[in-house]
Amino acid sequence: MQDAVEAALARIAAHAVSVTAAGRTDRGVHAREQVAHFDTDASRAQSAWVRGANAFLPDSIAVLWAHEVTAEFHARYSALSRTYRYALLNRPVRPALGAAHLGWFHAPLDIEAMRRAARALLGEHDFSAFRAAECQAKTPVRSVHSIDIERSGERIDFLVRANAFLQHMVRNIVGSLVYVGARRQPVTWMRELLESRERSRAAPTFAAEGLYLERIEYPSHWGLPQ
Repeated sequence: MQDAVEAALARIAAHAVSVTAAGRTDRGVHAREQVAHFDTDASRAQSAWVRGANAFLPDSIAVLWAHEVTAEFHARYSALSRTYRYALLNRPVRPALGAAHLGWFHAPLDIEAMRRAARALLGEHDFSAFRAAECQAKTPVRSVHSIDIERSGERIDFLVRANAFLQHMVRNIVGSLVYVGARRQPVTWMRELLESRERSRAAPTFAAEGLYLERIEYPSHWGLPQ
């Protein structure tokens, strides 16, 4: 995605462009919202950065808005929080048309058990138990503001909001919550995992296809579109 956006913006700016995004997404992960900043001396109408860039982007990527900010703004470090959604199909039969956009688990899941288990993760903790081995973050400490789990028919959505995330953190949390929902582990297991700080004790990483970067929140004084 970054290469495509940089190339498109370079066509509009008439010079090379380097983009810094608010968060990374692994291969197979989606973004409903992503915020990025870049530096340019080119003077263009905001509509040119949007409609012009979209003319050079693939169908899977679209610029929704552009907003001029001062040099103090940083797409990553100025963010207050990020929200990820994991969309899970919960039925005996795997997805077909939705295979590239949904996770899947075949056995019935207990929503209330998963909600109770998720409460152990709220607040500031060391999330080493839910961190990818190749994660390069300087610290495993993150602050999780909320975890909402909702069912609509055969679909379960996990919405996780935090100040920042470790690599594979959401997918590892969802995988372990599914173990609780399937009654492979008790509700208390999530707190035990968290306190153990051992990735090897948690469930396998869930598939990337169900994960979406949903929202990035910034202080209101930047005046960014919502």
